[in-house]
Amino acid sequence: MHTLVQSVSNSVHNYTPNHRHLAGLVVVLIGSLFCLWLDSSLDVWSNGRIVGLSSLTLAILLGMILGNTIYPKFTERLNGGVCFAKGQILRLAIMFYGFKLTMTQVASVGMPAIMTDALVLTSTFMLTYWLGTRWLKVDKETVILIGSGASICGAAAVIAAEPVVNAQAHKVTIAVATVVVFGTIAMLLYPFLYHLGWLQPWLSAQQYGMYTGSTVHEVAQVVVAGNAINTEIGDTAVVTKMIRVMMLAPFLLVLSFALTKERTVDNTAIEDKSSENEITSFMTRVKQVKVPWFAFIFIGIVLIHTWVPMSESVVRSMVMLDDVLLTMAMFALGLTTHLSAIKQAGVRPLILGAIMFGWLILGGGLINIGISFI
Repeated sequence: MHTLVQSVSNSVHNYTPNHRHLAGLVVVLIGSLFCLWLDSSLDVWSNGRIVGLSSLTLAILLGMILGNTIYPKFTERLNGGVCFAKGQILRLAIMFYGFKLTMTQVASVGMPAIMTDALVLTSTFMLTYWLGTRWLKVDKETVILIGSGASICGAAAVIAAEPVVNAQAHKVTIAVATVVVFGTIAMLLYPFLYHLGWLQPWLSAQQYGMYTGSTVHEVAQVVVAGNAINTEIGDTAVVTKMIRVMMLAPFLLVLSFALTKERTVDNTAIEDKSSENEITSFMTRVKQVKVPWFAFIFIGIVLIHTWVPMSESVVRSMVMLDDVLLTMAMFALGLTTHLSAIKQAGVRPLILGAIMFGWLILGGGLINIGISFI
């Protein structure tokens, strides 16, 4: 009992900023609020034509500009707060993401959407990993991050997977870049294909919504691609997308287990395939798993949001807070990303992102069509 209390106390302490974090957090907060304002203003100035760009994209771009010009001069003073934003604030943002979804919404689209999302997620991630590591020879951390973003929920999934993968900042930025580039193309391409009539022979209006929600990268991009047809299709697309978001927690747990390595089993035990050694090996890996508690708290908040009565103003406030926290995390990530490291990575990550974009359109479409016949 004492150990549990001590663990909880340490966790609370880790999520409480101190005076060393203050200057950096103020800068990150100001930057994120500016990006949120700019995102909203661009929407107004363009009459909604740039909707889907998202404050997250603006935050990482502005952060990178400052991070490669002005920020290095102030790194010593601001680094504590910036790193706090990349770590603890990121996890808080993923937790509060649960206020954007309820189980009632999940039930409204039914089992077909759940099956479609599960198949798209699994096939996309596995194909990304195989192509990235075996064929394109991209480093494993970047491949995993690109696969996470493409298969689940874009930038939010990339930065949620980062603590499990323990990747460098520039690798996270590269993965986010693939989400931004190809997700934006998808946001414009899907409605175009629908209006041309190329999708109607295969997918009904409702199924188009599920297709969009299960294959487009970012939530904001799904909102645009779905509502470009009508509001009802937009709602179906967003709910289908949010079911993918809910799969983030079990995905991170499985990912953490897959990344663990046997450290306590010697070579003799590895060669011995007896059931006893296999059980020992399995338990050793289980103990090494980094449980992504923040992702499971996200699921808990979804359940609370579903079953505990809340006023619209409270939910709206929590969603707004989450937007600020996510934008802060992305701005901090941009500040610590060096363009030289991205240049060194080359074009292969973008090629991988392009291939997976094609897979989501064609393979994701086939999965949706197949599920519609069940």
